[in-house]
Amino acid sequence: MQDSAHAALLPPAYDPAAVEQKIYAFWERSGCFTAGRDPGKTPFAIVMPPPNVTGSLHLGHAWNNTLQDIIIRYKRMAGFDALYLPGTDHAGIATQTRVEKTLREESGLSRYDLGREAFVERVWAWKHRFGNLITNQIRALGASCDWSRERFTLDEGLSRAVRKVFVDLYREGLIYRGQRIINWCPRCATALSDIEVEHSEVQGTLYYVRYPLVNGEGEVVVATTRPETMFADVAVAVHPDDDRYQKMVGKRLRLPLTDREIPVIADSYVDPEYGSGCVKITPAHDPNDFEVGLRHQLEMPQCIGPDGRLTAWAGPYQGLTREAARAQVAADLAAQGYMVKEEALTHAVGHCSRCETVVEPYLSEQWFVRMQPLAEPALAALARGELRFIPDRFEKVFVHWLENVRDWCISRQLWWGHRIPAWYCTDCGGVTAAVDEPQRCEHCGSERIHQDEDVLDTWFSSALWPFSTLGWPDETGDYARYYPTHALVTAYDILFFWVARMVFTGLKFTGRMPFREVVVHGLIRAADGRKMSKSLGNGVDPLEVIDRYGADALRFTLTTGTSPGNDQRFAFEKVEGSRHFINKVWNAARFVLMNVPEGTELPALDRSRWELPERWILHRLNETIDAVTRYLDRYEFGEAGRVIYDFAWDDFCDWYIEFSKLALYGDDEARKQQVRAVLVCVLDTLLRLLHPFIPFVTEEIWQSLPLPGEALVTAAWPRVQPEWDHPAAAREAAAVMELVRAVRNLRAELNLPPSRAVPLVVHAQDDAWQTLFAANAAAIRRFCNVSTWQLTLAGEAPAQAVSAVTSGAQVYLPLAGVVDVATELERLRKEQVRLASELERAEKKLANPQFVAKAPAAVVAAEQAKADDFRTKLAALAARMELFRRV
Repeated sequence: MQDSAHAALLPPAYDPAAVEQKIYAFWERSGCFTAGRDPGKTPFAIVMPPPNVTGSLHLGHAWNNTLQDIIIRYKRMAGFDALYLPGTDHAGIATQTRVEKTLREESGLSRYDLGREAFVERVWAWKHRFGNLITNQIRALGASCDWSRERFTLDEGLSRAVRKVFVDLYREGLIYRGQRIINWCPRCATALSDIEVEHSEVQGTLYYVRYPLVNGEGEVVVATTRPETMFADVAVAVHPDDDRYQKMVGKRLRLPLTDREIPVIADSYVDPEYGSGCVKITPAHDPNDFEVGLRHQLEMPQCIGPDGRLTAWAGPYQGLTREAARAQVAADLAAQGYMVKEEALTHAVGHCSRCETVVEPYLSEQWFVRMQPLAEPALAALARGELRFIPDRFEKVFVHWLENVRDWCISRQLWWGHRIPAWYCTDCGGVTAAVDEPQRCEHCGSERIHQDEDVLDTWFSSALWPFSTLGWPDETGDYARYYPTHALVTAYDILFFWVARMVFTGLKFTGRMPFREVVVHGLIRAADGRKMSKSLGNGVDPLEVIDRYGADALRFTLTTGTSPGNDQRFAFEKVEGSRHFINKVWNAARFVLMNVPEGTELPALDRSRWELPERWILHRLNETIDAVTRYLDRYEFGEAGRVIYDFAWDDFCDWYIEFSKLALYGDDEARKQQVRAVLVCVLDTLLRLLHPFIPFVTEEIWQSLPLPGEALVTAAWPRVQPEWDHPAAAREAAAVMELVRAVRNLRAELNLPPSRAVPLVVHAQDDAWQTLFAANAAAIRRFCNVSTWQLTLAGEAPAQAVSAVTSGAQVYLPLAGVVDVATELERLRKEQVRLASELERAEKKLANPQFVAKAPAAVVAAEQAKADDFRTKLAALAARMELFRRV
């Protein structure tokens, strides 16, 4: 902070590119982000949801990190020992896929050509080379993280925590190895978590296929989009209460294109109202069918292998891809009379998020976490109110998921990640799970043991993030001080994949909720409401937005105009608006500094020397401090931003700065000094309120203010000052401003330019109002550009005048000598005729069916917009003509 300030310290225009890196480097050098510097403060901690180490920032990251940073900056300024712990995720499949692709492109080799050890070394080299990219991007956004505590999910400390959790759960029987239906990517050759599956609408076909009874006495018809899986059918199911099929239950059907027979079974899973009410059961290739198969103890043959090709179970179709087999099977079914009909349909199909291959529901032996015993304590803790969701509607969704949870597949057929800490014995077949690598089998003592080849799901290590990053399982100082953390900020799409898993692992291994509040935000969509995606070509790179507009403009855009938990649409017009607001604040600061000469010693604020503008602006500042603080405490970021915006733009820039010019350009030095002190006080407080939202520009301005302090980032959060409360001043100032707005509106309706001075007559309702307007006559005359001024108690209206009623007064603008009413009315009539003609032409065009049918949609829309514009102008014109007729 400067001891004195002058306008030269702030250039005429704010240039984010020249400021942001410089300011962030200053913050890091000064240790402003480092937590624990004052043990006497109350701790407050947030752990950053770890982005992929080799990824890049997207708008969702930018929104999420901005919200977290707003909370942390606010809490830091409010006097907390605020820890914002950053880190990155090893992102198993994403990182391995990226490195494998590079390996193929550069050398034509696969990971198998290198071998596991060499390939993993290659991935580590990739991580060291590119791993800082996203953390540097997070810095560019302005996130005030404690980089001295940065963690990575494959750090040795975190890896040890992962191994301990796995071993403990395994020994309690909560981790087991078994067969289940999983998401399988044939191209990546690995299991996928649900979040790694992206569903998109595709054009497909619904095939209706006859399954004849073996005894020749009838048939059932099933509908399927995947006839290539029929070779793994083991039954056809009907609802037990469906009268149409009760006599068929227990009978046998001929499986088309094969020599096999399958039974008709009854199961309540079937919806009798859907389709024919008959469902083919393929347990190895459908998760619902798998459950039916378990209930009825059915076989589970697989006709599609891990490579996505048909197996020997498909007979002559063996070796065909799923797509080729589908076409061939459909043709053969039709040729042999089994095909009843085909219908085109659009349906959602899961694709691998990394390679876009269609995901296969696949029966595989994998490692699983038994979820029910872990979900029950989480539900009990929620019932006790130990975790709060903001907005609270997400708690119901969260509870519903926990109540219907399925076992979690945690093994992945990858090489990059936490290798499963389980060793198999060649001699006795036993499994040894251990935190440290064992030397022999714990069952028989044999040294012939080998480790499981698979790695753990990335979400397994992420589930431990709130406590493993703080040193658990060791009782570290950070773990003791900052755990449980306070708020977790997340999008709603990973409530189950990540938040739920952190909750049950936190409860299981620490006995406490890992955080007290979950602040949920939505997703960012394109301006037209569609999802942003590469395939649609509507994605926006936040780094490009920062380069063009600055990080502050992006941050303010993402956090204002939104409501908790809801999606938002991203539009560059909003970013432009944010940049205009930042420039408005910058120019206001320049005005203040230009009017506080270098070396000026500002006096203390003196209530006895304040006039109405000072009493009003400080009262409004108090109201703003109170509202913003309340909104931030409730995580209502959009409302907090709106309140600050309104105060900064309307109250401070548009009104108080204009009021201040009357004193600053006058001769009363004592009043000048008091106004300067108020200007600096309001600007200082405004910058503090704005800092969590737009930290770079506020810090840059604050460094130029003539006040003590090292940095705005560690300055105190504003508090309501009782001596600033002045409700009467608020009412009086509102009346003065209402009068000014009324005059300006009349001028606009008369098409009088602001530069033209006009006479003004004010009839006050009583003595009190007259006294108020008289005391503020200089401001009224300046703001309205008044040539002559009359202020009296209510009386006769002046001749040839337009008027408006305001609080406490009736105002008149006499038109004699200002506007020739007759001439102006004639001009307006001619304009009315012209516009009516243009509107008629546009309406005829739009009424022409051929034009509407044949012209491009954009041309029709443009013509409609023209017609609407003409109607708006005609309505305004009619209002102005009526105004003149009343004179």
